[in-house]
Amino acid sequence: MKKIVVLGGGYAGLKTVVALQKKLKRQVEIILIDRNSYHYETTRLPEIATGARSYTKISYQLDDVLDPSMTKLVIDEVTLIDYKNKKVQLKNHDDISYDYLVLGLGFVLGTFGIEGAKENGLPMYNVKTALAIRDHVYAQMKKYRETKDPKALQIVVCGAGFQAIELATALAENRPRFAKMAGNIDPKEIKISMIDGSPRLLPMFDDKQMKYALSLIDKADVKIIRPARVQKVASDAVYYKMNDDDENADSRKIATNTAIWMMGFSGSPLIEASGFNNRRGKIMVNDNLTVPDHDEIYALGDVSAVMVPGKKWPWPNTAQLALSMANYAAKDLTARINGNSRPTKYVYHDLGVVVAIGDTHAAAYAMGHNYRGYLASALKKVIADKSLMETGGIKETLAVGRFDLYH
Repeated sequence: MKKIVVLGGGYAGLKTVVALQKKLKRQVEIILIDRNSYHYETTRLPEIATGARSYTKISYQLDDVLDPSMTKLVIDEVTLIDYKNKKVQLKNHDDISYDYLVLGLGFVLGTFGIEGAKENGLPMYNVKTALAIRDHVYAQMKKYRETKDPKALQIVVCGAGFQAIELATALAENRPRFAKMAGNIDPKEIKISMIDGSPRLLPMFDDKQMKYALSLIDKADVKIIRPARVQKVASDAVYYKMNDDDENADSRKIATNTAIWMMGFSGSPLIEASGFNNRRGKIMVNDNLTVPDHDEIYALGDVSAVMVPGKKWPWPNTAQLALSMANYAAKDLTARINGNSRPTKYVYHDLGVVVAIGDTHAAAYAMGHNYRGYLASALKKVIADKSLMETGGIKETLAVGRFDLYH
């Protein structure tokens, strides 16, 4: 019996397991390895970082969707992938061998070597880091009540990409709640800024839709400082320069006790540490989503790169892409296990993207059309429920899905 080892219980890893359980009933042994006992919806981390919801409202136990007759869950941290000997090394368990390996290890945030970013920046890439942001913001609001230090009310988000915008505007929407913690102050006293050096924000949208999204951000009273480069992150300030500032000019400064780091997205550092040929933790995969020179290893989601046809850049790593890749990998593995012809090469069909700007506003591009307002916001929640359905089925979708479509 072939053994398939899957690293990571996120969108890509868990969807691969769920699909294989249906396609290869008791024909293989599956081992799923994750450091957590639960799956969480990465796209909903801003809900946790703001304290709007408990992490249990965006997560469910992995055991709930695993078939114990063919799948074993190992809770541990992977320390190395020994692809030469087809083994996975773990922190607290013996090595696990495999016939096929699926890499679904997720992403981390890098610092670009910017001074103080690692020590003083608060990243958000999993439940633990989202909770750390929540606890820090709460502590600062309570601190202001005692000290009246304006730095406690200033929140700076370094970066203005898709996820950074969703986080910043979610924080803005929760100003009234934060203001009560700070001593029933005026919510407008809580300042939220973003700093970004990109020449164009939200590149997935056309100019008209981008301007609409930016107008919503402005209405949320979130200031975007751009194009600018973060120079240093201190414990009490973020230093930056505008792109057109004189090179010898002093850095500009925002006095703040809260610097949230949302820049430098890269695949798991385990990819580099294990010796795979990669760029920023991402492997340029073959047509069947396998690793070059290692056809028994699949790289999916945040640790892979699939080029956009006719372009010089890969598709952005989204939940939609991860689920699509997982479906293909399960299909390819099933064909190989059964001795059938493998499917034609993987092709991604992008269905669009939705950026939430607060809980009740959004901008979307889907199926060739732009959507705004209520329809876009509802679409965002429908998409979140769809991803839940793909990994957790009806039970988990009903348990933690978003059904507040009317607002």
